[in-house]
Amino acid sequence: MKSNILIVDDNQSVLTALQMLIQTTFEEVFTLSNPNQIPSFLQQNSVDIVLLDMNFKAGINTGNEGLYWLKQILDIDKAISVVMITAYGDIELAVRAVKEGAFDFILKPWNNDKLLTTLNAALKLRKSKSETARLKKTTGILKRELNANMPVLIGESNAMKRVMAMVKKVAATDANILITGENGTGKELIAREIHNQSHRNNEIMVSVDMGALSETLFESELFGHTKGAFTDAGEERIGKLETAEKGTLFLDEIGNLPLSLQAKMLGALQTRTITKLGDNKAIPIDIRLISATNKDLKAMVTEGLFREDLLYRINTITIQIPPLRERENDTLLLAGFFLDIYAEKYNKPGLSITRGAKNKLLKYKWPGNVRELQHCMEKAVILTEERVLDKSSFSLDSTDHYKKPALPFDTIEEMEKQMIMASIKKENGNMSLVAKKLGITRQTLYNKLKKYGL
Repeated sequence: MKSNILIVDDNQSVLTALQMLIQTTFEEVFTLSNPNQIPSFLQQNSVDIVLLDMNFKAGINTGNEGLYWLKQILDIDKAISVVMITAYGDIELAVRAVKEGAFDFILKPWNNDKLLTTLNAALKLRKSKSETARLKKTTGILKRELNANMPVLIGESNAMKRVMAMVKKVAATDANILITGENGTGKELIAREIHNQSHRNNEIMVSVDMGALSETLFESELFGHTKGAFTDAGEERIGKLETAEKGTLFLDEIGNLPLSLQAKMLGALQTRTITKLGDNKAIPIDIRLISATNKDLKAMVTEGLFREDLLYRINTITIQIPPLRERENDTLLLAGFFLDIYAEKYNKPGLSITRGAKNKLLKYKWPGNVRELQHCMEKAVILTEERVLDKSSFSLDSTDHYKKPALPFDTIEEMEKQMIMASIKKENGNMSLVAKKLGITRQTLYNKLKKYGL
């Protein structure tokens, strides 16, 4: 073990004996006979272990001097391992020194093997503390980088000002937030803004796209699993809830959470503990939950597809994100923002938009909201060979969209009712087969029969 040790003792014979004993074990062995030199020495030199005498004044054997200098050393570097050494075997003093931060306590005259074993253990602790501090520092840098490189929120409309006022209010709390809105409105950006304004902003926000997970992966992805929990579980995995410890967990499209897992999610939120797949040990968690959806969760509760108690748990506060068509001139602000980004990305500096093109952008309804506008601007920048984007640069008329076939029903409810009636007729009234064919539970089917008076 090649490391540095500092021996502090007012007895020169002791210093010499210790130096001779451990000089082949440590790369550098420093000695001091005056403890007053400790602070300046530690500030100028790298030291892993301090072997510190408890008493420096003749006739005074209380150990108070050693305890005082122990505190001074740890104030300078908490990772240093301090081993106390004294000729006076006072077990109460030993316990006190360890309680106040010493690694261990050695009595004079010492046993060489025991002393070296103690120093070896002290060095391992020092290395462990140093590595932990390094990893913590690296993790902090990575977290700051992740948080710094997120897209910014653009909007000056009254609708967005109301949203941002709500964000400011709820960010200061740990309340569970449900963000609702159409596809492409920027629900994850709002979640990020809440995280950035919260007291958890030095930790990460872990995002999970519930719509992108297969049902078989949900439990493993959210709660983690132990090695051998299932056929392909070759190693232990930490779930998203545990990864988000001290930070924020963002569940996008929470409406896609299978009913079979909703009870487990509810339990985790209520008890603030999780249990990995294949394990029975409860792991405490400290997270802030933000969920988002474009579905009508209340309607899903009525249909038996979403637990009512879970809905109450996840939406202490609900934030509704307005669609782009209701955000006044935010469309032009966002268009200019995306224009600058893609002009730089595709090396087309100095691009601008004509008034006619701006009017066209304002009149369009943007069914895909901000995400559609972003893709539209990128496409326009890529294809243009001019310095100015005019109306022809933006293909927003109906011919550019898939034509929707005429529907035989005026409402979704009417279509659903007809599908149920047709299925009942086809299956000769066998409700189990009807529910199976429609992909719903029997209870949901009965709820719908009651709803439509069938």
